[in-house]
Amino acid sequence: MVTALEDVTADRVIEALNERGATVVRVDPGDVGPMLGFGFRLGRGESVWHGRLRTASREVDVEAVTAVYCRRPTPYTARFDHLDRQTREFAAAEARHGLGGVLHSLRRALYVNHPAAVARADFKPAQLQRFAALGLRVPATLITNDVKEAQRFAAEHGLVIYKSFRGWPKGPDGCSGAIWAQRIEAATLDDSVSVTAHLFQAEIPKTGDVRVTVVGRRIFAQRITAPDGALDWRRGDWDRLVHTPVVVPESVRAALHSYLASFGLVFGCFDFALTGEGTAPEDWWAIECNPNGQWGWLPDAPAIAAAFADILNGEETEDHDTGE
Repeated sequence: MVTALEDVTADRVIEALNERGATVVRVDPGDVGPMLGFGFRLGRGESVWHGRLRTASREVDVEAVTAVYCRRPTPYTARFDHLDRQTREFAAAEARHGLGGVLHSLRRALYVNHPAAVARADFKPAQLQRFAALGLRVPATLITNDVKEAQRFAAEHGLVIYKSFRGWPKGPDGCSGAIWAQRIEAATLDDSVSVTAHLFQAEIPKTGDVRVTVVGRRIFAQRITAPDGALDWRRGDWDRLVHTPVVVPESVRAALHSYLASFGLVFGCFDFALTGEGTAPEDWWAIECNPNGQWGWLPDAPAIAAAFADILNGEETEDHDTGE
């Protein structure tokens, strides 16, 4: 389990694995130093890394690792914050390429998900293009830094939404933030658009939102309703959100499995906007997929944790949709 010490979502999976009698080692690469030691060897005639990885409470031979859940590890740079910039960047890069290089190269292990696969799938333009190629509906989209292009797009589609590609980075206080989806009008667009890339989409007349969590062959789908009818349900009080299990149409389910396979992923959190009754495939509009998304807040989190434990422990179940 590659994650930080304080990770409640990972705790759920570890608990489920413990119930199955699996041996679990929790590793945070950011602890490299006295709290995390290692020695890995690749000898003559050998093609698999072997050697010991030692945490404060466990020790494991990496050759014996059968599965790796890459969750939310502490950045390597945090371990070296006390050093000057040049030394800090060097030490972090060495740790990432040495320790990280071995942890990402365990040939006998199943990765959920492999960091390289996450990196490939982390770009929204690639996501939208793949959705469309798999037959899923996607909103008309413009990515630009040209104000005239943006104005034409807004004029053409009327109701247009702006979304950021990433969240707001950490500031001097160490706090990060989110930028919510928001409606824009052509008249408000000016030359500041040229500063960086922007994503604009035609607004879908949605009747609801759905978060679909896919773990291996298992699918968990929850319709999410914000009491105030917010454009972006994430911006409000999460305790007031209404969750309802929903059935994913067969063609959409097949597309989700194909999507993950095309990126080499085992797990992903998909967001959809629904139109109409949400019962037909054409009612489902693909918005994005987070290849390392959060799911611990969902009402079916215990079942999702069990699905993770099953697949990590080599006990994956058949294709199943919790909305059925």
